[in-house]
Amino acid sequence: MKKRNKLKILNDPIYGFITIPNELIFDLLEHKYFQRLRRISQMGLSYLVYPGAHHTRFHHALGCMYLMQKAVRVLGFKGVTISEEEEEALYVAILLHDIGHGPFSHAMEHSIVNEVNHESISLMFMEKINEDFNGSLTLAIQIFKGEYHRNFLHQLISSQLDMDRLDYLKRDSFYTGVAEGNINSERLITMLNVVNDELVIEEKGIYSVEKFLLARRLMYWQVYLHKTSIVAENLLIRVLQRAKELVEKGVKLPASKALAFFLEHKITSDNFTAEVLEIFSKLDDYDIVSAMKEWINVEDFVLSKLSSMIIDRDLLKIKIKKKPFEKKKEEKYINRIRNEYKISDEDARYFVFGGTISNQAYHQNKQNINILYKSTKIVDIVKATDAYNLEALSKPVTKYFMCSPKYKH
Repeated sequence: MKKRNKLKILNDPIYGFITIPNELIFDLLEHKYFQRLRRISQMGLSYLVYPGAHHTRFHHALGCMYLMQKAVRVLGFKGVTISEEEEEALYVAILLHDIGHGPFSHAMEHSIVNEVNHESISLMFMEKINEDFNGSLTLAIQIFKGEYHRNFLHQLISSQLDMDRLDYLKRDSFYTGVAEGNINSERLITMLNVVNDELVIEEKGIYSVEKFLLARRLMYWQVYLHKTSIVAENLLIRVLQRAKELVEKGVKLPASKALAFFLEHKITSDNFTAEVLEIFSKLDDYDIVSAMKEWINVEDFVLSKLSSMIIDRDLLKIKIKKKPFEKKKEEKYINRIRNEYKISDEDARYFVFGGTISNQAYHQNKQNINILYKSTKIVDIVKATDAYNLEALSKPVTKYFMCSPKYKH
């Protein structure tokens, strides 16, 4: 039988050619759990605002691996020893870091799968694949969990300046067309170094870090926390919550087998077993979109209306303020919609709701971004920079929003 060539080259619109470094990585890419990421949108429903934002978690994972290859080369060139086993483990860990994301990314975590975040599910997927691959992911899992003795390897995967952030900012900027997020990830990687087992950025990279943090702040306000995206995601959460509520009352809803399972069962971290993981692996964006297209025709007014709002992009109105909204304003809308649609107060609250959004570009006391001076002194980026705005970027900014139906007057 002819041996299959596993050393492939992939073409990425951002970085150009990405080389698959070895057979293990190729086999992981081929695995059905990883292929599922082709059907999970990287930015949820952001394409309702930015029509180009149709890229997937699959794209993003490959981009992260490419940047990790660059980081390993740069650090090796600077005399940081990384063994072949550690190198391979880094590629595996960064490739699989998002494998646990559900449909439309975060919507499921707040609706039909309770208290189980995507990081926990990613780890479960990695451990399951590790069984299939005879333990060859063990070191990758140790690094991913932060249990390996060389801390900087974990920082490359998860920190305030990791390969994940360096890829998603640049990639999301590219696909949305929002130029403010276009960071110089290659320059930042070229400035990486390791001191006392901690990742640092050399002094020459200080302005690139400033730009990176500013880009992160702008991308959050302009893209990730865009008011239309907030409305759409909150509507999707309520669609799934309503569907679950109806199914619990015995209503039969059209849904794929995988989606039906999560609507019919209360899934928490305690009962998220290997069997549940297998069903979860069958779930993607297509299940949710197909279901909503069917749910437009169901008898339940709330589910039908919410589903059509997303499918037809006829969303609720949203207002964002720096101070909380008055309770009486919310009640006024509730009364109005209750009378107009002839529904209960409880049902009206599916169409009138509020919440908060928060943006903090840099956390000063959490895995700091440290600058290495020529004098070998190491200083946190906020103290190292002469830009006053970085101090501001490390303070959380919270805003309040309220969604309600659109009224002409």
